[in-house]
Amino acid sequence: MAFWTQLGLLLWKNFTYRRRQTFQLLIEVAWPLFIFFILISVRLSYPPYEQHECHFPNKAMPSAGTLPWIQGIICNANNPCFRYPTPGESPGVVGNFNASIVSRLFSDAKRLLLYSQQDTSINDVQKVLGKLRKLENSS
Repeated sequence: MAFWTQLGLLLWKNFTYRRRQTFQLLIEVAWPLFIFFILISVRLSYPPYEQHECHFPNKAMPSAGTLPWIQGIICNANNPCFRYPTPGESPGVVGNFNASIVSRLFSDAKRLLLYSQQDTSINDVQKVLGKLRKLENSS
């Protein structure tokens, strides 16, 4: 059989099948048209507006390290859009979060934890309290 003969028989079979099931045919035709009209109505009710070029702050990937990755998530949670290139867009820059709250929090925590290992002030306070008790008992 030739290609055109097979195509004609297939279309005739499909047409006969669709003619016998009119409700299914109506649904198959109406459903895409309904969705298309919804898209047209949304497009007409919200016309496009011109927006400037958008530059988003950089976000480090987990391979850059845990701290830069967490800072990228926390510091850019609202995902702002800037008109001009951000400092982190230059090549080779992992993050521009050096002055962020999270960075300062981690540096303060690190300094406190490292200081507490060398801290002898608790022993000094106990010595001072002991001497005060001796002074109190002697007078």
